[in-house]
Amino acid sequence: MGENAVRAERDWPQVVVAGGYQTGVQLARSLTRRGLQVTIVDHNPVQPCFRSIYCKGIRCPNPDEKPAEWLKFMQDLAGTFSKKPVLMTSADQFVQAIFDHAAALSPLYTFCDSKMDLQMLLATKEKQYEIAPGHGMPVPVTETVHSLEETMDFAARARFPCILKPIHFREWQFFPAGHPLLGKKLVPVATPDALREQYNLAAGLTPVMVVQEEIEGPDTAKVVYLSCYSKTGERIGHCTVQEVRTCPIHFGSASVVESVEDPEVSEICDGFLRSLGYVGLCEIELKRDSRDGKVKMIEANPRYSVTADAAPYAGVDLGWLHYLDLTGQPVTPVHGDGTDYRHIFMFLDASTVANYRREGLLTLGQLLRSYRRPVHFFDFDWRDWKVALNTLKLSFKALVGPTVRRFIPRR
Repeated sequence: MGENAVRAERDWPQVVVAGGYQTGVQLARSLTRRGLQVTIVDHNPVQPCFRSIYCKGIRCPNPDEKPAEWLKFMQDLAGTFSKKPVLMTSADQFVQAIFDHAAALSPLYTFCDSKMDLQMLLATKEKQYEIAPGHGMPVPVTETVHSLEETMDFAARARFPCILKPIHFREWQFFPAGHPLLGKKLVPVATPDALREQYNLAAGLTPVMVVQEEIEGPDTAKVVYLSCYSKTGERIGHCTVQEVRTCPIHFGSASVVESVEDPEVSEICDGFLRSLGYVGLCEIELKRDSRDGKVKMIEANPRYSVTADAAPYAGVDLGWLHYLDLTGQPVTPVHGDGTDYRHIFMFLDASTVANYRREGLLTLGQLLRSYRRPVHFFDFDWRDWKVALNTLKLSFKALVGPTVRRFIPRR
């Protein structure tokens, strides 16, 4: 890591991570290995933070449903530390909560309080696509629609296929049970009629949505830029990885990525974030459009992300760099060291392999090669055995479930 500290001193502040999904656990693992104690807060009792050896999990009120109670909880929690703790987030829900209560939390926690407005600009699809072109970030043709009339007006001008998605992906997580769009991050539409149908499905609960021309090309045309920017706006860590498979196929989150050097993507993303004056952690997913050869942004995540867990294996420990900067330690910028490796989200990959095989996009040889060493896992670590066993169970169900269901007669 060059001139940077490699391990925390005994008197350095502890860390509170907001968001107890596996992403938060991986951030905690990274920081724990540096000698820090990490507490993770989340309102969902089934999150892996409550089973992991890398953190102390504490259940908090839901900041969406009980914002005042969540703030009081965070204020009380700060009082249990001997020093002002560092606050990081691994979930969009808590980016919003910290932004909403930044003035009250700032005296109690160390975080990017003066730049939370920039993180919020990237936290919703509407704002991302609105500001990107003016700061040098190419995006596909995109529009925020508020009605069926606006949606069909876009359809009359658009080049299909397109995609429809909520302003924030969490919005469709609250659809009633059995709703066709429940839990989806987006829905592809091949024709104007399909766009009309899908918009009408969601409009009763989320009339404001984003409709966008699809960036065409294979999943392997996607590249992810992982980075950290200091309090002064300097880039202190970055690397890029290429997506190999996603779940769901074509439009989902990456289940397998591998290291890659992409100077063009790095230059575009760095220029974008510097133009904004961005501070903190950020992941940007892009794709090279097969129709015009141009790289275009899919989305940005202003926090520690699933794919950010791949960065330490390239020599860029983003969470640690962010901690050093927030606590005033000197930081020498680092970038990907060119190490060849694969980073795998085991459960997601188990859930998507059959779809790639079914579409003729994955041979057995290609599957085996994607698991060749060196390989690292997002959700499988034998030392964190409770989490690892749960991953094995879920992955097994994902692999054998479709086969078993074919032999079970439908009622």
